[in-house]
Amino acid sequence: MGRGVYISRAVALTCGVVAAGAVAAIVALSVLYSQEKWRNGSAPTAAPSPSTPSSTSPPAPQRPWQRHRLPDSLAPVSYNVSLWPRLEPDARGLYVFSGSSTVTFRCVKATDLILIHASELNLTAYDGKHARLSGVAGATAPALEKTWLEAPTQYLVIQLSGPLRPGSSYQLSTEFTGELSDDLGGFYRSEYWEDGVKRVLATTQMQPTDARKAFPCFDEPAMKAVFHMTLTHPTDTVALSNSMNYDPVKVTVDGHSLIQTSFEPTELMSTYLLAFIVCDFAYIGSEPGDKVLIRIWARKKAIDEGQGAYALEKTGPVLAFFEAYYKSPYPLTKSDQIALPDFSAGAMENWGLITYRETSLLYNPAMSSNKDKEWVMTVISHELAHMWFGNLVTTRWWNDLWLNEGFATYVSYLGANYAEPAWNMKDLIVLREIMDVMAVDALASSHPLSSKEEDVLTPEQINELFDSITYSKGAAVLRMLSEFITEAVFSQGLHTYLEEFKYKNTVYTDLWKHLQMAVDGAGIELPQSVEDIMNRWILQMGFPLVTIDTQTGSVTQRHFLLNPDSVVSTSSEFNYEWFVPITWIKNGGAKQQHWLLEKEAVNKDMALGASDWLLANIDMKGFYRVNYDVGNWERLLAKLGSQHEDIPVINRAQIIDDAFNLARAEVVDTTLALRTTRFLDREVEYLPWQAASSNLHYFFLMFDRSEVYGPMQAYIKKQVTPLFNYYKDLTLNWTKTPENHTDQFNQVNAISLACGAGVEECTNLTSAWFKEWMENPETNTISPNLRSTVYCSAIAAGGEEQWDFAWSTYQNATIASEAEKLMGALSCTREPWLLNRYLEYSLDPTKIRKQDASFTITAIASNPVGQPLAWDFIRAKWDFIFNDYGGEGLSFGRLIDGVTRRFSTEFEYKQLLQFKEDHAAQLGSATAALEQALERARTNMHWVNMNREPVLEWFTGEASSL
Repeated sequence: MGRGVYISRAVALTCGVVAAGAVAAIVALSVLYSQEKWRNGSAPTAAPSPSTPSSTSPPAPQRPWQRHRLPDSLAPVSYNVSLWPRLEPDARGLYVFSGSSTVTFRCVKATDLILIHASELNLTAYDGKHARLSGVAGATAPALEKTWLEAPTQYLVIQLSGPLRPGSSYQLSTEFTGELSDDLGGFYRSEYWEDGVKRVLATTQMQPTDARKAFPCFDEPAMKAVFHMTLTHPTDTVALSNSMNYDPVKVTVDGHSLIQTSFEPTELMSTYLLAFIVCDFAYIGSEPGDKVLIRIWARKKAIDEGQGAYALEKTGPVLAFFEAYYKSPYPLTKSDQIALPDFSAGAMENWGLITYRETSLLYNPAMSSNKDKEWVMTVISHELAHMWFGNLVTTRWWNDLWLNEGFATYVSYLGANYAEPAWNMKDLIVLREIMDVMAVDALASSHPLSSKEEDVLTPEQINELFDSITYSKGAAVLRMLSEFITEAVFSQGLHTYLEEFKYKNTVYTDLWKHLQMAVDGAGIELPQSVEDIMNRWILQMGFPLVTIDTQTGSVTQRHFLLNPDSVVSTSSEFNYEWFVPITWIKNGGAKQQHWLLEKEAVNKDMALGASDWLLANIDMKGFYRVNYDVGNWERLLAKLGSQHEDIPVINRAQIIDDAFNLARAEVVDTTLALRTTRFLDREVEYLPWQAASSNLHYFFLMFDRSEVYGPMQAYIKKQVTPLFNYYKDLTLNWTKTPENHTDQFNQVNAISLACGAGVEECTNLTSAWFKEWMENPETNTISPNLRSTVYCSAIAAGGEEQWDFAWSTYQNATIASEAEKLMGALSCTREPWLLNRYLEYSLDPTKIRKQDASFTITAIASNPVGQPLAWDFIRAKWDFIFNDYGGEGLSFGRLIDGVTRRFSTEFEYKQLLQFKEDHAAQLGSATAALEQALERARTNMHWVNMNREPVLEWFTGEASSL
């Protein structure tokens, strides 16, 4: 699933809180969308339950229907599913669907019990039972003794009068109705307005555990089957599913003239990859006769405006790239991709019918930014990568989700790099994935990439895994692996892995086995096996800090934690030691490699002369941070100050990022970290500037309400003014767009930072552009690349008039990426009453779509004026949020994370503890995020107490030298 491809990758939306000041303006520029789900169902007929044991009695053994995992006694073979979604409300005002399903399954082990998932469905009773059972090929089916719905584990439980016979096959038939609700999970409805008419469509999101909300099914990824789908729908709509449709036929049902569309049987696949949609969309497609039919579906106006053209242009090349990369043909005959007005994640890799947010698939050259275009490219690449890795071959259980999503995240950059070779996407993965996730993985509340199956059972536990560790760290460690075994060998290992396990399920060790075979075949010598090396990176959380003493050649490693006083609660079987592939250069020479296999080693080649400098982790291919002796740090700083281009651009960003994080962990002085930014007044490259702005953003979060703020602003103004002037000249006084992809991003940084730092020319510029637009609302001449930061700056500098204009424009926006920019910028106002009004709007789905609620609240919280308002708001509204937005519409984890980032006082920490106590039973997928927020708050408190005075002194000294 694409995040924010959390995600996802989450979806990166630029909305700088220029009102907050310099770096807060830029870096609040990145709120990621993501993906989570779940809601509860209708009242079941309760099963008999055992009596509650006394406190002295041993716990009663769980009955099969009280366990969250299916028994291994039955294996589905195929489903025949027919569904009729109603796209108009009934007399009660509810949107409903009705359907029937017959699943053919094989008995593997004798059993007199059938457990099949069913949630939020009203099942039709046959002689008081919820289903009918029949034998296949002469098998005799026992009678149904009793049936009931077990709500806690979401099962339809069927007790039989006798056992099913191993080797025999049976068919279980059900009929049911359900609500086509707006919770963005299972079979749900999406609504939009076009030409003044409200339109409704029916669509799906099954991952990870919501197929059971559409029809009874064995809803686990290893329970693969073939699906035969039939959809009944209005005559003015079209039906789509994973496979190609047969010719639709006209039918009359209950007096309604309808269309019935049946589909070719799917390939053998998991339930979470099933998709079906009824809509009145249009499409553009590939040429007739092409090997694979490619269609891009969206609202008719979006298709008419050409918003699907870019996706159509790039899908074919990306598919071709992956066919070559995997050495395996695309396994289907078609690739439908559809942009939905309401969708919880960035996208979802349903086999043959990929679903997207509109912002993740549609691109309008006149209105969409360079960042919008990059996002569309990487999300498409991510989802297409899954067609083989995840869909054709599927991990057995959700504990290995990291392998599925981390892999797709990594290779999405390879696919995007192939389709857009001028963008240097292989470099941008460092900013987009690796640096951010290292900050999360440096917390004691992080978690290993891979868990034990028995530790991931409930839907809530599964949903918690859809986080940045899974996506971004997973991508980082696989990128590191591909680097030290070479990309060609990595690709060969993937090929044999896919060939052996196609249409089957795997565990991560199966991949290690095939990569080892490829390594052996290529004659590559590694210090340990692939499995032994990689298990240390996936079975224990965190990553190492590598310290190199260039005086002695000593190289050491230890577990890196942002808070040095953290107590790591989970023990590691590897004692937090890694096999670390260290790459390094001396004085800008040839790259060398050193494998650090123990806590400490000595490499005499790393012992330097007095004037030499050493740089490790070249291009940040390794997932570790680097510290040096003081002398080498000083020589690196001197090199940055004199000839910064001698250091590779990614490593200029890495030096900044490592130094700031080492300072937060009290490994180096904070002033050393700040000194790594001095060369920026001569730097024009995007990666170092973005790394600096991201890290200085932490200083603004901690100090923008203190006396440190003024000197910080003055320093940023000094450093960014040359960059602002550079882009002013490069763009001929802001009249043209930079040609280079990353220059377009850095132009945004220049304006955002300059306006936030009080560069008067910048503030006047953005306010004038916005005023001109307000005076001529039909003609917006602001560059799409600059709109987020210009809107934010102008709304921050303005008042109610600017806010109301932006709100009205947002409500009438027909292009999703433009609506997204306005939605973010509305959070930039300095007026508390406007922010409070916006908070109220966030939980009104007639004003803000449910999918955007968490983004809106966290964007408001990124504004220093809005943060306490947002925190008070979610505490006051938590019951409503949890119960009404507890499905696909809102990421609880992201909400808690975003609203608590500034917490750095004892008072705020106690408030967070109280929130945890008050809502212990209503945290759901936010449980882990809350623990991380508590740890981060403690770390922030300690860091502020330690650093307030030296930081104030350093910025004051820099400001006085202006």
